[in-house]
Amino acid sequence: MQYIRLISLVIALFLLHAPRVFADAYEEALNAVQANDIMAAEALLAKGLDVNTTDASANTLLMIAVRENHPDLVKRLLTRQAKVGARNSYGETALMLAAAKGNLDVVRLLIERGAAIKQPGWNALIYAAWRGHTEVVKFLLDKGADIDAVSPSGVSALMLASRSGYIETVKLLLAEAADPNLKTDTGATALAWALKEGHRDVAELLELRGARK
Repeated sequence: MQYIRLISLVIALFLLHAPRVFADAYEEALNAVQANDIMAAEALLAKGLDVNTTDASANTLLMIAVRENHPDLVKRLLTRQAKVGARNSYGETALMLAAAKGNLDVVRLLIERGAAIKQPGWNALIYAAWRGHTEVVKFLLDKGADIDAVSPSGVSALMLASRSGYIETVKLLLAEAADPNLKTDTGATALAWALKEGHRDVAELLELRGARK
């Protein structure tokens, strides 16, 4: 009877302190990934922490490593079978975040590990064009990205590159036959956005390709 009581006491104490222990490990993992502390992250994962642990916005450890530009840590997490297709609360994937960062090596690595290039709504190509990362845009197109894919509101890669004045990205997209006359849900076009933001050089390129407001 005493033995049973002792076991019950041990279990009760474990259940009492377990949430705090798990919470501490969770915070340590997020901090380790943000700080690029590979040894600390590896130690926590070795102790059983789920490699697909997420923060409050559903960013996985992999997404955080990508967002913070920690390529070596990205590789370690992928080796531990981190999910490449997970989405955060905003619908973003690790590939989209890598494209927005312009990190071509990480983009390559994620695609090699099965990250989807084509997906409904916002995608990696649109994110790369939004930030003017022409090399990444070219790579994604070579890998089969849909050049005229649009966001839920009808925004295309060409529209965002035009609005931000990334002329080299615009040149590439037009050379790859992006449609210059797509319209958003509100009727905006790449040309209208370029003119509104004062990017006359971009507007002239669009007009040469038959773009309309």
